[in-house]
Amino acid sequence: QVQLLESGGGLVQPGGSLRLSCAASGSIVSADKMSWYRQAPGKEREMVAIIVGGGTTTYADSVKGRFNISRDKYFRTQYLQMNNLIPDDTAVYYCNQRIRGREYWGQGTQVTVSS
Repeated sequence: QVQLLESGGGLVQPGGSLRLSCAASGSIVSADKMSWYRQAPGKEREMVAIIVGGGTTTYADSVKGRFNISRDKYFRTQYLQMNNLIPDDTAVYYCNQRIRGREYWGQGTQVTVSS
């Protein structure tokens, strides 16, 4: 059973930084696609960033230049470095990994940007 465990959320002031992590366990096969999504209160879940096996990344327009997605060399742990955070970044952040065509989700971690 594949499980994704997230960490790194919390409360930060506007302009601050946070780093989220998401580690996979229970699978001997690595992911070929890793993503971060977020869901703010009253809004739909939205894609934040994607990284695929070759290292190509995609970002939502709202986070370009501020967020960076990366992964470890084993394709098991993914990261989201978030800089220059703004209140609109407040949401529950979810990691997602695609392993052998099946997608798995983390439990979500709360990020709150407030002064």
